[in-house]
Amino acid sequence: MALKKTAAQMVADARARIEEIETADAIAMVNDPAVQIVDLRDPRERARSGFIPGSFHCPRGMLEFWVDPESPYFKDVFAQDKKFVFHCASGWRSAISVATLQDMGFDAAHLKEGFSGWEKAGGPIEATS
Repeated sequence: MALKKTAAQMVADARARIEEIETADAIAMVNDPAVQIVDLRDPRERARSGFIPGSFHCPRGMLEFWVDPESPYFKDVFAQDKKFVFHCASGWRSAISVATLQDMGFDAAHLKEGFSGWEKAGGPIEATS
């Protein structure tokens, strides 16, 4: 069965219309109180690899519901007046996620190379306890 659009095409389409943050720039933002980094990875990924210090964990499946103030699942973190930078492992899920948020009217960016790029660049990582 052929799909109308592949996952790779969805990512490419999203990347063409969203703000992508380079790893070095994101590392420089990690202690900025005006920036909130949001980790979209599965809890098992986060437990296995650690996480970016100060990041907020929002599993990808709950994103739209946690961001929407009219949802019963809304999280106050998303009401803050901050720059939101989302990431996943490689940048695919976060690209599609940020495009979806943009469609909802929520302003956000994503970490272009994901957590794997963060690790490779030597960005700070905290272990889960």
